[in-house]
Amino acid sequence: MRQLGQYPPPRHVLAHLSDPHLLAGNVRQYGVVDTEAGLARVLERLAEVDPRPHALVFTGDLADRAEPDAYRRLREIVEPAAEAMGAEVVWTMGNHDEREPYARGLFGESGDRPQDRVHEVDGLRIVSLDTSVPGYHHGDLTHDQLAWLRDVLAEPAPHGTILAMHHPPLPLPMLPAAELIELLDQDRLAAVVEGTDVRGILAGHLHFSTWSTFAGVPVSVASASCYTSDPVPRPDRFVSGVDANQAFTMVHAYDDRLVHTIVPLEQGAEVTHVTLGTVAPMEDLELDQIHELASSKASPFNVGEV
Repeated sequence: MRQLGQYPPPRHVLAHLSDPHLLAGNVRQYGVVDTEAGLARVLERLAEVDPRPHALVFTGDLADRAEPDAYRRLREIVEPAAEAMGAEVVWTMGNHDEREPYARGLFGESGDRPQDRVHEVDGLRIVSLDTSVPGYHHGDLTHDQLAWLRDVLAEPAPHGTILAMHHPPLPLPMLPAAELIELLDQDRLAAVVEGTDVRGILAGHLHFSTWSTFAGVPVSVASASCYTSDPVPRPDRFVSGVDANQAFTMVHAYDDRLVHTIVPLEQGAEVTHVTLGTVAPMEDLELDQIHELASSKASPFNVGEV
């Protein structure tokens, strides 16, 4: 479709997915949640997105129990879909993942080190940062990891850098329970990020969508594809996980900004629509004619005559 507004198309398109929590044998999480079906639904909806994503960025908790068969099944589901879209896959460690099965299952490597990697996607650098702490659910970054990241960021990328990490570096006013397993010593990371070409931080862990800034950089947390956290639980609940509101986030990177859009997995009941057949005749009109037709309250388009 031709450009209708004042902004050109985005330079890069990313799909931000998080917390699939796959289980070997497709066992239902908590006896209820079909995690494999949730991930499949994400990919079904992504196949309908236009323009298609250049990368699928997963921000952790890929396997609920870090089972080797769960990582195998993850690749079986995701990689053919990504190939069909022409998208690169960016994996990121979460607190439910474990380095050895994660590294062996996804990369064929030994997992005795932090799983930090750099991806180049048409000039946009995506750094997958391992904030996991073996044996624990909170997040942290070692001195060596921060030194490595500082070296990576010392040379700016042509179109900037996106950090992908599991534990989000932001306040948690709607989920205070998560403060018990948050990213520790966030000021150390801020000192590395400030003044670099980092354009945005993508994270997960919370099982709902939220935003903030960190070291002058926007932070976007994606919801989960398994179950989500209710940010307004019943009064007697410290934490409440619900089988509803699953979503992923589309990230459109322009030269000067990122635009984040939540895409729910469940399509609601349609109450109104405009068909592509209705829009098609606009292709032959001048842009000012299109704006008049679409914006004027008195136009045939808006009074139901088109």
